[in-house]
Amino acid sequence: MTARYFELVIFDCDGVLVDSEPIINHAHAHVLTACGYPITARDLVGRFCGMSDADMLAIIEHEWGRALPLSYTERVGTMIENEFRQSLAAIGGVTETLSSLRLPVCVASSSTVEQIRRKLELTGLRHHFGENLFSATMVERGKPAPDLFLYAAEQLAAAPDRCLVIEDSPAGIDAALAAGMTAVGFCGGSHCGPEHGARLQEHRAALVMHDMRELATAMAKLASVPAG
Repeated sequence: MTARYFELVIFDCDGVLVDSEPIINHAHAHVLTACGYPITARDLVGRFCGMSDADMLAIIEHEWGRALPLSYTERVGTMIENEFRQSLAAIGGVTETLSSLRLPVCVASSSTVEQIRRKLELTGLRHHFGENLFSATMVERGKPAPDLFLYAAEQLAAAPDRCLVIEDSPAGIDAALAAGMTAVGFCGGSHCGPEHGARLQEHRAALVMHDMRELATAMAKLASVPAG
């Protein structure tokens, strides 16, 4: 067996690059509850973290037996945008981590490309990625299917087994492993409770980081493990 090395680092966006999960889930919980489907932001994180809005809302409508109002997306979007302008921040340590990486990087997120771009611009991270922004809207199936990660690797001519994925959700870990990639769990976002790291380990994350500044050490540790 040969030593493991990486040629591409794939980052999820929400909860990994930007601390957006509390804002997003608070908005959905507020509007869902107002529509007659009571749920908390923490419940949404626990059930749907890493999933696209479309997939999440399809499950909720099926369980509820009712369609959400046509105004739902606009109401949630307005709440999120207002809060993003006021308080969206990059995850601690991510700026210096991205600046120090010497490998190609990209974003692969369940958000739309426009949403990814907006979040990265508001937090000053956009220049690290250029146009290497990949959305679940570009593929047939979102996470936990491997489609998005495989698409990102193909676009950047990287072999899947040489890709390192940084994810904060069980669905994202599952997707990375299904793609034949190495998955590192991240639980440094403010939405992550004390049990979050254990959940990612249960989904077979190779390592779990609590601080993005641990990435270089994590990569060095993984590189010392022979590839299977």
